[in-house]
Amino acid sequence: MAGVESVVDAKKKLRAAAKLARAAAFAHDAAAAAGRLAAHGLGFAGIDGAATVSGFNAIGEEISPLPLLARLASAGHPLCLPVMAGRGLPLVFRSWTPGDQTSAAVWGIGEPLPSAPAVEPDVMLVPLLAFDARGYRLGYGGGFYDRTIAQLRNQKPVLTIGIAFDEQRVESVPHVDYDQRLDWVLTPSGPLRCQLP
Repeated sequence: MAGVESVVDAKKKLRAAAKLARAAAFAHDAAAAAGRLAAHGLGFAGIDGAATVSGFNAIGEEISPLPLLARLASAGHPLCLPVMAGRGLPLVFRSWTPGDQTSAAVWGIGEPLPSAPAVEPDVMLVPLLAFDARGYRLGYGGGFYDRTIAQLRNQKPVLTIGIAFDEQRVESVPHVDYDQRLDWVLTPSGPLRCQLP
C-alpha cells in the first residue's frame, strides 16, 4: 500500500507542474495548435475508415480536438462523445457530430443529449495533463478514463490516442498497475507511438 501512496503523492506533485506547462502552451498558440492536430489527422494509426472515434469537449486549457473531429466527420468517421454515468463508473458514449446540441454536465463539459444513441468507440481520443513515451498519462485523478479503457479493452480491441501540447511530455509519469497505457499521443508536432522499453 505504501507504494501506491507514494505514487499518489508523486502524481499530485507532477499534476501541479503539468498544469503550469499546459497553461503556458495554451497561452502561446492554442488555436494554431488545434489546427495542426487536425492537419495530422489519424492516418498514422492505420484505423479503418468506418471506425467510430470518441472525442471530447476541451475544458480549461486543454488543447481542443474539435478541428480534428470535424476533419474525421468529413472523412466519414462516426463520432461520439463521453458522458459521465456517475462517480466511480466508466464513461458511456453517445453519438455526436459537429454542430449537434450538447448539455453542460459536471465541470461544464458539453455532453451529447440523452436522446443521442449510445455507441462503443473503436478509437478514443483522450485528454491528459502529462504523458511519457511509454504511453502512461496523468489525468485529473478521477480515474474515469482508466476505468473506461480497461472495460472497453476487455470487450474488444480499442485504440487510445492521447491529445496534448508537445510541452506536456515528461520523462516519466508515475503509475500503478491499474493505470491504462495509451497507444499513441498526438501533439501539434506530430504523432508519437507509445512503446515500453
